[in-house]
Amino acid sequence: MNEMELLNWARGPGLQIASAVFVAGIALRLFEIFSLGRRKDLSPARPGQGGSGWRTMLMRSFPRAPLMRGALVTYVSGYVFHLGMFVVLLFFVPHIDLFANQFGIRWPGLPTPLIDVIALLSIVALAVALFHRLSHPVKRFLSTFQDYATWLLTFAPLVTGYFAFHHQLLPYTTMLAVHILSVELLMVFFPFTKLFHAVSTFAARRYTGAMLAHKGAEL
Repeated sequence: MNEMELLNWARGPGLQIASAVFVAGIALRLFEIFSLGRRKDLSPARPGQGGSGWRTMLMRSFPRAPLMRGALVTYVSGYVFHLGMFVVLLFFVPHIDLFANQFGIRWPGLPTPLIDVIALLSIVALAVALFHRLSHPVKRFLSTFQDYATWLLTFAPLVTGYFAFHHQLLPYTTMLAVHILSVELLMVFFPFTKLFHAVSTFAARRYTGAMLAHKGAEL
């Protein structure tokens, strides 16, 4: 298989397989979560709990000052990476073209130089997060193989996309194929690893907030 055949496979059958696993995996995980159900809470609800679930979902998206002081590197690198990857994924014009070809919808993109800077910042933020994990004794002790594997799965699309855009490391066609394949690998593993928190985190925060408010806990 030459580089053009590899690229065509990544754009065609590879993308179809990855998309099918991605969608089916998310559906399965959501079914598992919501089919668990929960026991009815027989205790009387405490007053003033209205909207607590939604409030918790919103407020826990922002770090509290004491946590920022104790884990500044973790929070800063995390926010830079998550926001940066979101912007690159949804507002890079070639990505918008891909969504338009697949779903028939498009939206305005951001200037390419700005996307380039944001992508680089995201790569640096991920590298800083890894270095901090490796150099922090407690985090290093608690880290598992899955933590490092998910880091690599997330890092690869960003860095291969950056190299492809700048025509670096490998010939452009090969680098673009590697980039697309790295995205597809991320899609395949996404539902079955800790990366699934991108889907479940807000529902979990809402449930936690509503449950604690029902018991009268201060949020």
